[in-house]
Amino acid sequence: MLLVVHGGPGSPYSVFTPVLRAWEKEFTVVHWDRRGCGRTRRRNGHPGADELTFDRLVEDGIEVAEYLRDHFRTPKIVLLAGSMGTIIGLPMAQRRPDLFAAYVGTDFYVNMVDNERVGRRDTLDRLRAAGNRRGVAALEGIDEDPARWDFAQWTTRMRWSMGTDPVSPNMVVKLIMPLLLRNPDYSLVDALHWLKGFGAINQAMFEQFMAFDARSLGTRFEVPFHLVQGASDVVTLTGPAVEFFDDVEAPAKKLVLVGDAPWATNPTAPPPGRPRADAWSRST
Repeated sequence: MLLVVHGGPGSPYSVFTPVLRAWEKEFTVVHWDRRGCGRTRRRNGHPGADELTFDRLVEDGIEVAEYLRDHFRTPKIVLLAGSMGTIIGLPMAQRRPDLFAAYVGTDFYVNMVDNERVGRRDTLDRLRAAGNRRGVAALEGIDEDPARWDFAQWTTRMRWSMGTDPVSPNMVVKLIMPLLLRNPDYSLVDALHWLKGFGAINQAMFEQFMAFDARSLGTRFEVPFHLVQGASDVVTLTGPAVEFFDDVEAPAKKLVLVGDAPWATNPTAPPPGRPRADAWSRST
C-alpha cells in the first residue's frame, strides 16, 4: 500500500492519477486530500486557523495511516511525500516508524529560506541569459532575503522559476491544467475546489512553510529512506536534497536522480513505471 502525501501545500496529487496508472500494478495507491484541499475542501469547506498547522496535519496523516493499516489489514505502508509534503511526511515517519515499510521523498525541501534564496538567484541568471527583461525586473523587485518575503513575492519567484524551467517549462499550463480538466476521476466542481484550495491553503500556511528546516528534525530514520529527485530541479533544489540524503542514517537508503522525463511536459506520453535509462541512482 502506498500513501501519497501531496505538496503545495494545497495541491492534491490525485490530479496525476491518469499518468501514474502503472503504479497500480504494484500498489494500492491512496491519495489523501488534506484539510482545505481538493475533495476534502469540497466536502468540509475551508478549515479554521487552528486546524491549519503542520503539526495538526502530521497528526492527521498518522490517523490516516492507522486507518489504512486496520481497514486493509496490512502491517505496514509505504509513505510517499512530495515537495511540501516533506514537511508532513518526515515527522510522520520519525514519530511512527511502526506504521511504515519505507519513506520515499520526491522534490525534497530542506531549508525553505535557503532554497528560495538560491532559486531566485538561479532564475535571475536564466532570465538574464535569455534577455527576458520583464522577468528580470520582476525578480529584482523582490527582496534578496526570502525571510522578508510576503506571499505575493514568493508567488513571483515560483511563477518565473517554473515558467523558465529548462526541463519542464510552464508545467502548470502544460501538465497540471490539462490533467485537472480532463481527469476522468474529477468533475468540474472537483477541479474548481482543487484550484480554490491550492491558492487558499498556500497563502494561509505561507509563514509556516517558509520557516521549515528539515535538519531541525534530525537525519536519523528507523525505516528505509528513499529519495527520488529531479537531477536539475529548479523549484526544490537538487544540491541540498542530495546533501541531506548523504547525512541520512537509516536501515537502508537509496537516491535516484531523474533526468529529462517526457511525462513532465506531455501528459499523453507513456506513464512512468520502471526507472528510466536516464535515471542515476546509488544506495547503501
